[in-house]
Amino acid sequence: MKSRKVMYAPEPTPAGWDVRGDGPAVISHAPQVGGYQAPGQAWPQPTNCPRGLEYLTHVDQLLIHQKIELLEAFTGFETANKYTIKNTLGQKVYYAAEKSDCCTRNICGPIRPFDMKIYDLNKQEVLIFNRPLRCDSCLCFCCLQKMDVYASPGDFLGSIEQTWSIIHPRYVIKDAAGNPVLKMAGPCCTWSLCGDVEFEIFSESTGESVGKISKQWSGLAKEMFTDADNFGISFPLDLDVRMKAVLLGAVFLIDFMFFEQQNNKENDGIGMFS
Repeated sequence: MKSRKVMYAPEPTPAGWDVRGDGPAVISHAPQVGGYQAPGQAWPQPTNCPRGLEYLTHVDQLLIHQKIELLEAFTGFETANKYTIKNTLGQKVYYAAEKSDCCTRNICGPIRPFDMKIYDLNKQEVLIFNRPLRCDSCLCFCCLQKMDVYASPGDFLGSIEQTWSIIHPRYVIKDAAGNPVLKMAGPCCTWSLCGDVEFEIFSESTGESVGKISKQWSGLAKEMFTDADNFGISFPLDLDVRMKAVLLGAVFLIDFMFFEQQNNKENDGIGMFS
């Protein structure tokens, strides 16, 4: 079955996102990671690997840090989210920037539709996470949350689809052909009360736990007054790079569903829709 293609035109780094001010565009003297070149250096092109995702073939963990927006923290006015994606050594690997309009952000809040653009350190767009507008009520079981993942300029890689459940949030991770590859389950309570909130990842075929997404406790002040969250994700080193990219998209879907604030009130709580 052929992969779907959507004609997304690559865009330059969003205005106001100063890559040089947030880290070097190219790391030329950074230490090697596991015997491989550091992020930002030229990478050999692995077989069947989408452009820009070469680094993902050599890692099994990533850290995602949301940028604190002072305007949003002090006024409650919702701004577009921005993130830095790092490896376990703290080296910047990718940047993420939300693309949505002002009215949608402030009217729809955490359920808003958006495109999340992922850029490498050379400011090239490498991934697009598309979240359509869906209902956030468990009564609408036919219109649950979903996110599609594309490699720029529009090769469909797979999707994250929420499955109906009352107590625990559950998801299925599908490949480009629509075949379930992984499953993901979260806790019944997503309140981050001085501890991490973990979403465990399982193999669809064996049911074995193969990784997790963790929303990490950021400290009392940051948790109370901002919605700038920190996440960690782990997955098998030999997992298909496309599925690694789809799992990265799952981090952003979880962030918006459970940890994004509206009017300075966080959306976490108990049950599938908190």
